[in-house]
Amino acid sequence: MRANEANNRADRLGGLRRFAVAITVLNILGHTFFGFEQSFAQPLVALASAYSVELLLEFIDARCNHRPLRFLGGGPRKFVEFLLSAHITGLACAMLLYANERLGPVIFASVVAICSKCLLRVPAGDGTRHFFNPSNFGITVTLLVFSWVSVAPPYQFTENMTGVGDWILPALIVCTGTFLNARFTHRLPLIAAWLGGFVAQAALRSLFLDTAFGAALIPMTGVAFILYTFYMVTDPATTPSGRREQIAFGFSVAAVYGLLMVTHVVFGLFFALTIVCAVRGLGHIRDVCNAVGQRS
Repeated sequence: MRANEANNRADRLGGLRRFAVAITVLNILGHTFFGFEQSFAQPLVALASAYSVELLLEFIDARCNHRPLRFLGGGPRKFVEFLLSAHITGLACAMLLYANERLGPVIFASVVAICSKCLLRVPAGDGTRHFFNPSNFGITVTLLVFSWVSVAPPYQFTENMTGVGDWILPALIVCTGTFLNARFTHRLPLIAAWLGGFVAQAALRSLFLDTAFGAALIPMTGVAFILYTFYMVTDPATTPSGRREQIAFGFSVAAVYGLLMVTHVVFGLFFALTIVCAVRGLGHIRDVCNAVGQRS
C-alpha cells in the first residue's frame, strides 16, 4: 500500500513537472511566435496572483492545523515543486481567457481557481480533496461573472503558422499529451471515452436535430480542443482512477457538452467539465453521509 502511494506521488510530481514545462514553453512561444492575442502582462499577473494566493492559503492552513509549511525544509527545489500546480493554473487561465487589455478578469480567474482547491473539498480517505479542476473552475466562474469576457480564439494557437506548421504543433501536443497521460496520469481510458463520446453526441445531434455532422466535429480540429483533451479533462486530482470510472467520466463530459450545445449554451467545454465535477463531488458527499448514517 505504501509503495503504491509513493509511486502515485512520484507519478503526480513527474506529471506536474513536465506539464509545467510544457505549458510554460507553449505560452512563451505563443506570445512571441504563434500569435496569442493576450498581452504579455496577463500571464505575468496571473502567475503572481496564483503564487500569492497559494502561499497565503498554505500559511493560513498550516497555522490553523499547527503543522509546518509544506514548502519549507527542502530548499529551493521543494519550494518550486510546491508552486507547480499554481504555475499551471495561472498560465492556463491567462492562456484560455480573452479579456481584451484588462487584467482584472485574469487575476479573478486565477484567484478563484486556487481558492477552489482549498474551499471546495470532499472527504477522501483520512482527509479531504478538491473535486473541481482548478483552472477550468476559475475560467467557468469568470465567464459567468464577466459577461463581456470570452475564451481565447482558437486560431491564436497557429495564427502565424502556415503549411506544415499547422500540423506540427498539434502533432507535438498529441504526442507529448499521450506520453504524459500514459506514463504519469494513467488517463488514456478517459481520453478515449471523451473522444468517443464527443463523436457520439455529434452523431446524435446530426441524426435527430438536423445538425451537420461535420460541423459538429469541427471543434476537434482546433489546438484548443487538443489541449483541453490531453491537459484539462484528464486532471488526475479531480478525475477517477479506475478504468470503468474513467470511461463513465469521459462519456459524461461529452454527454453534458452535447446537451449544452442543444440548448445553445456557449463555452460548452468548460461548463460541461465543471458540471460533471460538481455532480461527482456531490456523489462523494452523499456516499459519506450514507456511510455515517449506517454507522449511527
